[in-house]
Amino acid sequence: MKINFVEELRWRGMIHDMMPGTEEQLQKEMTSAYVGIDPTADSLHIGHLVGVMMLKHFQRAGHRPIALIGGATGMIGDPSMKSAERNLLDETILRHNQDCIKKQLARFLDFDSDAPNAAKMVNNYDWMKDYSFINFIRDIGKHITVNYMMAKDSVKKRLEGDSGTGLSFTEFSYQLMQGYDFLFLYENENCRLQMGGSDQWGNITTGTELIRRKLNGEAFALTCPLITKADGGKFGKTETGNVWLDRNRTTPYAFYQFWLNVSDADAAKYIKIFTALDRDEINALVAEQDAAPHLRPLQKRLAQELTVMVHSQDDYDTAVEASGILFGNSTSEALKKLDEPTLLAVFEGVPQFEISRDELSAGIKAIDLCTEKAAIFPSKGEMRKLIQSGGISLNKEKLSNQDEIINTDKLLNGKYLLVQRGKKNYTLLIAR
Repeated sequence: MKINFVEELRWRGMIHDMMPGTEEQLQKEMTSAYVGIDPTADSLHIGHLVGVMMLKHFQRAGHRPIALIGGATGMIGDPSMKSAERNLLDETILRHNQDCIKKQLARFLDFDSDAPNAAKMVNNYDWMKDYSFINFIRDIGKHITVNYMMAKDSVKKRLEGDSGTGLSFTEFSYQLMQGYDFLFLYENENCRLQMGGSDQWGNITTGTELIRRKLNGEAFALTCPLITKADGGKFGKTETGNVWLDRNRTTPYAFYQFWLNVSDADAAKYIKIFTALDRDEINALVAEQDAAPHLRPLQKRLAQELTVMVHSQDDYDTAVEASGILFGNSTSEALKKLDEPTLLAVFEGVPQFEISRDELSAGIKAIDLCTEKAAIFPSKGEMRKLIQSGGISLNKEKLSNQDEIINTDKLLNGKYLLVQRGKKNYTLLIAR
């Protein structure tokens, strides 16, 4: 059964604005649409995922998605929803970032098949780098009036803002450049639709207007709402910053935990936006959540779908097992399987002590290690009592003998020892 793209986005709550005629165009024929992606880092973060999911649904509906890397526009900066100019990129960094982003997008989109709607990646730097300023303002600038550009919300907000920074000509010209991207893709890729966040509406419609005025052509625009959290906080930001798709920036475990810990209200909204689960399956999960909210079926499924989609089934399994180490009755074998980034992510925030690797090589009694070398317990007497009551574990194994010799053979990843007091009090020892 062919998916109706607009209807699919509508029930998922992913349409904010749409130009008249868009739905009719998509029902008439296979259509190409693009979403612009800012290449200022070598990884996408979850703030990009709404646009990526729009492209994924677009391809599932039989249409052709184009991911546009904003190499040229990334060298300038978009004033939309921002209060200051951004840093500019050089070409070497730009190409590296583009390659990394394409690998991540390939987890969501089919670039490689011979299907007529196989996805394509383009970079606007390729058609802007040799376009002279004189030719640009003669060919493009004459079609869009300053009055039209000044009326855009993104421009008005910066001009009326109290930051005192104003709006540089570089940024003012951004909407013309984005408009030209649409024109170029319209002419060279038969691209009829541009999609993006609701803050991009002004830039996107500049493109449709340019196509109308210069080519007498018809193009369309569709935007999704900017994602917010139920408590009003900014989506995708944590205390440590962005949640990235790159495992070296955000571990698969931390990525999994982010989705697992969203609120019930957010989970019900996010599972529609960030997964490809169908309506019946989502409704069944919502009913499960209503019946037993403490079991968190929505959060668990959301975390599963995204971790598998962005990383892999193995990474998801490891993240679930790692969660059991901190919150459940996991074994020492499960702990020993964790790689270093996951181990550090699991025990982020627990007290840490550094111990001498040389002293550990010679062997240290457990009771001396945990009182003299690292002040985990205030006294040997208190530690003895806890050992007698079975209240201390080392690397998830019960410590039964205070004089057990601990050496470097016990180190996790050749570097760490995990001391556990009771069920939930952990300390990480780091051998240096």
